[in-house]
Amino acid sequence: MIILQFIANGLVMGSIYALVALGFALVYNTTRIFHIAYAVLYMFSPYMFLSFYNQLGYPFYVAFIVSMLVTMLLSLAIEQFIYQPLNRINSSLNVIMISSIGVMIVIINAIALFYGNETKIINNSISQTVSLNAIILTDIQLWQFCISVAIIGSFFLFLKFSKFGIRTRAIRDNATLSRVFEINVKKIRLILFALSAFFVAVAGNLVAYDVGMDPYVGMPILLTAVVALIVGGIGNFTAPVLGGFIIGMLQSITVLIFSSRWQDAVTFILLIVFLMFRPQGILGEKQRAV
Repeated sequence: MIILQFIANGLVMGSIYALVALGFALVYNTTRIFHIAYAVLYMFSPYMFLSFYNQLGYPFYVAFIVSMLVTMLLSLAIEQFIYQPLNRINSSLNVIMISSIGVMIVIINAIALFYGNETKIINNSISQTVSLNAIILTDIQLWQFCISVAIIGSFFLFLKFSKFGIRTRAIRDNATLSRVFEINVKKIRLILFALSAFFVAVAGNLVAYDVGMDPYVGMPILLTAVVALIVGGIGNFTAPVLGGFIIGMLQSITVLIFSSRWQDAVTFILLIVFLMFRPQGILGEKQRAV
């Protein structure tokens, strides 16, 4: 049945959305920084992958890993040299968000200057397909789904059973009180920024290897991640994963019923519905204003 094919496509795309949304949530839930520069990390890593793999001739896995490491360093630099100095002088979250927009604009224009505005293709070969009864997926789609789910699952186990996970949840709940209990908030924040960059770099590389990239692919995926976070519920690390899969499935069904042009419209209709009728999201809880 054709519906099974679209469900499978939705699960694949949903796994990418879930991974990107989880990375965004790691930063937002713990710092309340609307990390708009996160959008360029999704774009930056594939360009590094292109440079190391296609231009410098590194082996595939080496280029993949090095591109992620460079992206993580960029994320740490943004936190260390942009967000932390602003945080030390008690800048408002709006000021930090505007600074994040500035970082995004600078990096996008730098990439466009060096690589051009046109779409770049990493993988020029024809993808092999895998047939599962009525469902046909490419090998890259299978890698996207399996790697994303494996990373998400591993992270949740790590978050639940490690001391780092306990400290992360503590900072999410109350960063000031965490400092009182001598938790090194600055160090945890750096680790979280590195982890979020790792998640988005993996997603960006996997998608770019399949369909290519241009300097402007980051903002649409960031907006989708934000919608996934709101739909799932802000403050909950599981929520953006649920929201990502819901959006992936919804977009796939939209393509089946209408056309691909309606994907973004349906996504933001979903956002409006949740903001109107359940602003706390699916897994969120209402909070009393004080």
